[in-house]
Amino acid sequence: MRIGVLTGGGDCPGLNAVIRAVVRKGVATYGHEFVGFRDGWKGPLEGLTKPLGIAEVRGILPRGGTILGSSRTNPFKIENGVERIKENLAAQGVDALIAIGGEDTLGVATKLHELGVNVVGVPKTIDNDLGATDYTFGFDTAVNIAMEAIDRLHTTAESHHRTLVVEVMGRHAGWIALHAGLAGGANVILLPERQFDVEQVAGYVEKRFQHQYAPIVVVAEGAQPLDGQMVLHNQELDSFGHVRLGGIGQWLAEQLEAKTGKEARTVVLGHIQRGGTPTAFDRVLATRLGLQAIDAVHEGDWGKMVAMQSTDIVRVPLAEATRELKTVPLERYAEAEVFFGS
Repeated sequence: MRIGVLTGGGDCPGLNAVIRAVVRKGVATYGHEFVGFRDGWKGPLEGLTKPLGIAEVRGILPRGGTILGSSRTNPFKIENGVERIKENLAAQGVDALIAIGGEDTLGVATKLHELGVNVVGVPKTIDNDLGATDYTFGFDTAVNIAMEAIDRLHTTAESHHRTLVVEVMGRHAGWIALHAGLAGGANVILLPERQFDVEQVAGYVEKRFQHQYAPIVVVAEGAQPLDGQMVLHNQELDSFGHVRLGGIGQWLAEQLEAKTGKEARTVVLGHIQRGGTPTAFDRVLATRLGLQAIDAVHEGDWGKMVAMQSTDIVRVPLAEATRELKTVPLERYAEAEVFFGS
């Protein structure tokens, strides 16, 4: 078979490890041929390709980002988008696609499968919010980056007796905030799953100061105050209908400074969480997912996504994986609340 590979949506550490595993096993074990589609769904939409063989994937295991490039292109928002994809796949002699991405990328893959395109999906998102899989690669790296930042911020916060608000990624799911906050010893963690009371947060901050320690508040970018609005960078929507978030950390710092009388500063980690070399966990997970993805393609098991359940890599229907987001259960948040303000 001739197999196309693409990476869509936001980049994350581990994408190259998937590409490497798919190609190495696909060529060496099955004798398949590969073509890389550049920049997400824009590649098959516009016929943008690059060679993808053993030579092209050597040395990419530890590299962050993606050698194929990425974008947030949605072919279903473009006139004749599906027809153009089918025509370009046929022109390239491509028999099947491996789509590596998150909710949006795999949502497109699900629809294309229903329209007759041979697709297998691989779950990728630093937010860890895809259903049907316990973990997505990129998440562990993002959490470790955020945790290290929090570790460093503790000492400077205590030196200046100030509150530090750390804004991390997480539009609708607060997994990064929860894990990084717990691992980094944050004094308050705020998630999109539960609106927060600013007065209560200020109380936690004051209590922390009473213990002669400076507070660290971790807030996901999609967290919202009670009866409040999500803080937006602007009102523009991307092709999947998402607004650009940003600003909740600064807004919260200003509120806390006004309410406590203590200086508060904001640190926005942003794309630092996406960049750089993947952790060992993410390299291994991404490699295992890639190996199973090429097995699924070889067997013609279309419309499936490879997933991690417990310690096993299994196959689940793409439609099941993208049906709903996996958000933080309130009982998990309750575990973290034990440490708030202490």
